[in-house]
Formats: sequence, structure tokens, C-alpha cells
Amino acid sequence: MIGIFLITHGSLGEALIQCACHVLNKRPPHIVQLGVSAQDDPLDLLPLARQMLSWADAGQGVLLLTDIYGATPSNIATKLLAPGHVEGIAGVNLPMLLRVLTYRDKDMPTLVQRAVSGGCDGVLHMK
Repeated sequence: MIGIFLITHGSLGEALIQCACHVLNKRPPHIVQLGVSAQDDPLDLLPLARQMLSWADAGQGVLLLTDIYGATPSNIATKLLAPGHVEGIAGVNLPMLLRVLTYRDKDMPTLVQRAVSGGCDGVLHMK
């Protein structure tokens, strides 16, 4: 099972996890989140992020999900990437997270593809 690590602004990551728990009626294993606030120094958070990455890793790698590419949470996530073992996706939303939780028993390339498509397919113009 591929672990999931959300690094987001504030409490967004925990809110997404709580929503996913509501939909799934349970808290999935090997999922952690790190909320970054405006007062946090990214260099101070990096050792904690590395430790949390190890908590999420069940041996098959970790998918990092972050909210805005180029912002502090994604910059922290970028420092943790290890191609093939720790992959990262920016733009996390609830449809993406639910897709990731559904396909995390697949291989990493498949999971990355399903995560991106789930995030994009979850954005619809309602008429």
C-alpha cells in the first residue's frame, strides 16, 4: 500500500482527510498531514516533514499531495521527492484524495495518473 502525505496551508490537509473519512466511514491507514502556517519557517519544518514521511511509508512509497504549486507547502514537498518512491502532486482536492485512497494498492505510476485524472475530473461546471 502506498502511503499518503498531505502538506498544505493551514488545516486544509486535515480537513480533506476528515472529509474522506466521512465518505469512507473510516480513517485510512498510512495517511498523514502537515499544515504550514504563515509563521512557520520552512527550514524548521523540513526535519519534521522527513519524519512524517517515514510514518506514511509502508514500504511501497509515498505520494505527496500539496495544494498550490510554488507555495511554501509544495516547496517543502519538493525537497522530499525521490522519483519512483516519493512522488508529488500539487492541486490536491477531495476528488483527488478519494481517487488516491481507492487506487493506492496499484503501482506508483498508476496512482499518480489516477490522482491527477481524479482531481481534474472532479472539477465540473454545474448547470
